[in-house]
Amino acid sequence: MKHFPPSELIINSDGSIFHLHLKPEQLADNVILVGDPGRVELIAAYFDSREYSVSSREFNTITGTYKGKRISVISTGIGTDNIDIVMNELDALSNIDFETRTENSQFRQLTIIRIGTSGGMQPDIPLGCFLISEKSIGFDGMLNFYAGRDKVSDLKFEEAMKKHLNWNKQLAAPYVVEADVELVNRIGKDDMLRGVTISANGFYGPQGRVLRIDLADMHLNDKIESFRYDNYKITNYEMEGSAIAGLSKLMGHKAMTVCCIIANRRVEAANTDYKSYIEKLVTTVLDRI
Repeated sequence: MKHFPPSELIINSDGSIFHLHLKPEQLADNVILVGDPGRVELIAAYFDSREYSVSSREFNTITGTYKGKRISVISTGIGTDNIDIVMNELDALSNIDFETRTENSQFRQLTIIRIGTSGGMQPDIPLGCFLISEKSIGFDGMLNFYAGRDKVSDLKFEEAMKKHLNWNKQLAAPYVVEADVELVNRIGKDDMLRGVTISANGFYGPQGRVLRIDLADMHLNDKIESFRYDNYKITNYEMEGSAIAGLSKLMGHKAMTVCCIIANRRVEAANTDYKSYIEKLVTTVLDRI
């Protein structure tokens, strides 16, 4: 039986996992992830009751019930590096016995939905719409550190995209992972768009924004917009979904990302007053999770 030593699985003196500061009993099977720590309270305000509220660094968690469903809302902060922490610790909370430091005999599957904001990459994507990432593209390279990466990735899509983009070999190899189909159909229904989302490892240069420093490839976003593979096109940018999709598949959990489009990069439009749209997205996800 595999044993997880203290150097690999760090447990705090109070029995909680290192970064999230959660104990196994404080985590629900249904998990909503958000980037912004302040958005945790926005979602938990709809709960009928609350069991736990835990904060550590950028990781805020509230676990409670909504219409009889037990749900944990957790903030991740920005970036797939934080997602690597969150996903591994959620899986450990669910599937490792903290007393014996061995894997539980019965697998506990989590349902994980990221609610976020995003910038559209096609001119016909309207501001304020909700877009589900059917496929997530990781420009961050994080999944490449894990065994089984190729088994959960769409390798043909990856090769076609790298060829079209003339992928710079100095960059991390991109990976492409599908969201959980059942979860996409349950949450999305027919009132949300579906697309292919890039998770970038930065907000400025990695997403093609130019301030004082020119980019290595000034035409990357043009090539992204024009890329087609089968019936797919790249629809939007964000910064966390690929790692959630990839690690969830490797671990055996169900996961998807849905974002409110608050900017369109191709028509240079943005809406910073998007709170009402996010509130509608939150209640929709809560009702369908």
